[in-house]
Amino acid sequence: MLSLFWLVLFILFVVFEIATMGLTTIWFAGGAIVSFVLSLADIHIIIQIVVFLVVSFILLFFTRPLAGQFINKNTVKTNVEELVGKVVKCTETIDNYNDMGRVKINGNEWMARTIADGMTIPKDAMVQIVRIQGVKALVQPINYTNN
Repeated sequence: MLSLFWLVLFILFVVFEIATMGLTTIWFAGGAIVSFVLSLADIHIIIQIVVFLVVSFILLFFTRPLAGQFINKNTVKTNVEELVGKVVKCTETIDNYNDMGRVKINGNEWMARTIADGMTIPKDAMVQIVRIQGVKALVQPINYTNN
C-alpha cells in the first residue's frame, strides 16, 4: 500500500511539472521514485521518507542551476536589459547633487543620473546607458573613460 502512495506522488509531481514547465517539482518526482523502489524492497517508512527528502534536495540543489542554464539559454532579454549600452540624448542637464536630469529613451523621458558623483552632463549631450536602477537610467558621456 505504501508503494502505491509513492507511485501516486511521483505521478502527481510529473503531471504538475508537465503542466507548469517551470522546473518546480521534477526534483521531488526523483525522490518519490527512489522511495517507491525502497518501498517495494520493504524498507522501513522512516528511511523512505528520509531518502525522499535527501534525494529531492540533492537533485534540487545540484542539478537545478545546471538545468536552468540549458533551459534558459535562449531567453529573450527584457525591455530594461535591452536599454543598457544604448546611446541617448539628454533632454535636461544631469546633475546628481541637485537631483535633476532626464534622457529620452525610445521616445519616452526617463529620470537620469550620472555614474560618477560630481559629474554634470549638459542638455543635448549624447550619453550611454550603463544600467537601469529602478526608474532611473544611470548614464555616462559617450566619450567617458573611468580612470
